Amino acid sequence: MTLDEALEALRERVQAGRAEGMAKYHKIPREYLGIANPDLNDLTKDWRSTLDVDTRVRLAGELWQTDIYEARLAAAKLLTQARIKPDDAAWELIKSWTPDFDSWAIADHACMAGQKRLVADPTRLDEIEPWTTSDHMWTRRAALVITLPWTKQNNPKPAEIEARERILGWLASYASDHKWFIQKGIAWWLRELSKHDAARVRSFLAEHGETLKPFARKEAARQLPPEAA
Repeated sequence: MTLDEALEALRERVQAGRAEGMAKYHKIPREYLGIANPDLNDLTKDWRSTLDVDTRVRLAGELWQTDIYEARLAAAKLLTQARIKPDDAAWELIKSWTPDFDSWAIADHACMAGQKRLVADPTRLDEIEPWTTSDHMWTRRAALVITLPWTKQNNPKPAEIEARERILGWLASYASDHKWFIQKGIAWWLRELSKHDAARVRSFLAEHGETLKPFARKEAARQLPPEAA
């Protein structure tokens, strides 16, 4: 499949009048086609099932470079799959996108693809850690979003606990960064962890909660179960 063929398939799914609302909502100046997410999901699911890995990586890179909103989402969705073998090229491509992050929707879709590659090879956390000190706010935030799988284990193995604690150390280093998206990212990570390890979230908030913005502290604790009397 060529880039032109992929863009033609995207444009066939445009809904009249939708692009204007999307541009107003996302507020980032770029081309918006006006495609509903279910339609984008169906299209990229078909591409994943019919294109080999090399073609998908190549096409994802080309779609991303167009800077069209739905094309960037499609690029990420092309690589959002648990099993990709080999996956080194896909991982390198996903990492290369981080300097371009400028909105939560595109960044989160790319990070969802990245989550699968991190779970497939947790040693890649070493490559994420430098993101935490980036001058680029969206890259710093991406270190939180891409590591969300470590909030979801009910019975983590020792290596998973070690990784979780490592990431919680990143959250602690972010606590005094009061940019809204950073604080929202911290709250998201802690809220998800609270569903599986409430005690650890309470411990984190006891140590760092006063450094967080009040809204982030409240959001992080929103799903904590009541403490036993």
